[in-house]
Amino acid sequence: MARKASSTISQEELYPQADEPARQELDDARLLDLDVDDESPFLRAQKRVSVRRSALPKKTATHLTWAALVVTIVLVCGLAVSGLYHYGEHSWRFRIESSDDIEITGLGNVTRPQVVEVMGEDIGRNIFFVPLETRQRQLEQIPWVESASVMRFVPNRLSIEIHERTPVAFVRIGSKIQLIDAGGTLMDLPVTGKKKFSFPVILGMNAGEPLSSRAPRMKIYNELLRELDSEGAHYSQDLSEVDLSDSDDVKVLANDPGGEALVHLGSSDFLNRFKIYISHVQEWRQQFAHLDSIDLRYDRQIVVNPDLQGVAKEPPLSKPVAKAAAAAGVKQAALVTHERSAKLASGSAHRPAASLASSRKATSRAHPAKSVQPKTSGKAQPANSAVAVSHVPQSTTSVAPVPAAPPAATTNSNTTKPQKPSAGIPKGQQ
Repeated sequence: MARKASSTISQEELYPQADEPARQELDDARLLDLDVDDESPFLRAQKRVSVRRSALPKKTATHLTWAALVVTIVLVCGLAVSGLYHYGEHSWRFRIESSDDIEITGLGNVTRPQVVEVMGEDIGRNIFFVPLETRQRQLEQIPWVESASVMRFVPNRLSIEIHERTPVAFVRIGSKIQLIDAGGTLMDLPVTGKKKFSFPVILGMNAGEPLSSRAPRMKIYNELLRELDSEGAHYSQDLSEVDLSDSDDVKVLANDPGGEALVHLGSSDFLNRFKIYISHVQEWRQQFAHLDSIDLRYDRQIVVNPDLQGVAKEPPLSKPVAKAAAAAGVKQAALVTHERSAKLASGSAHRPAASLASSRKATSRAHPAKSVQPKTSGKAQPANSAVAVSHVPQSTTSVAPVPAAPPAATTNSNTTKPQKPSAGIPKGQQ
């Protein structure tokens, strides 16, 4: 083959083109290698890539996300509660249909009709709309109720618990007899009549008297019973009446096998003074024809059958009231005494003391003092005069008649103790 005249050899002749795409890829690879070398970090700085930032910090965005979640949950719960409330308000399942849905516990002297009468407005009402506090206050206005609690139980039941008052005495208010507790709250006698009480009857309280004035008198009464029963003798069971009209002179109607007698105990030392009565009552009954009253308020001196002028008159008891009182446990002595007093209340102010002392309501004329020598034979003294007996041993007891008028009681800011009687009393006995 003849050589060409040109002195150069072309690229195509030196490297024959076997495959055009493969060659193109090789050229591209070389170009890339050149670019990498040109952009070496030692020759120039790297290119800065711009980053797109958020408008809020990441922590704030997290808090907002949680807040939105909580608000969503609250809204959902609110809608659920609203739906339940609407259902409970209008559903028949939560309606009190009758009094059978009201459960009452603690009833004794309070009757179920009394409680149902207070709760009657709630029959047919939705249980969620029953005013519990208002009903509680209304129940506590029932005289026998000391405290009450009212609770609701779904779907439609009410539960009422009653705590009743504890009576400590009967009380005579006008022409009625009621029960009274230690604080002075009045209560009607039980309507059933099945329960009896063994209490004395308190006198000296008025119908319109507020609780604030009854409470101090009941404090005296409680102290009286506490002292009389302090040694286990239970002397309070021998009392038919307790007169609290005068706080400085507590009078009790005491019962013994020989009869009844009105005993003046003063304002203190009730137990020791009542023991004197217990110790000498049989002796006095043998010595005097009628033993109606004994005044034990004075030191070392006893007044037998004193004048009872000033004792408040009580209106007579009607037969139904007397019958109900007897059924509740009022002692017969108190009832009979009041009935006899009612008969003598009019036109008997000038009868002798002997005929009116037993009623303890009327007054008597004062008889002049007489100088009588003491007698020890046991013969009865006249019953129409008061007698002072000195408190000395029984074997040397001396007796002297005194005027029927009672010793004058003086009160001042320093003492409330009455003065001792002196008329007709021998000097050795004063």
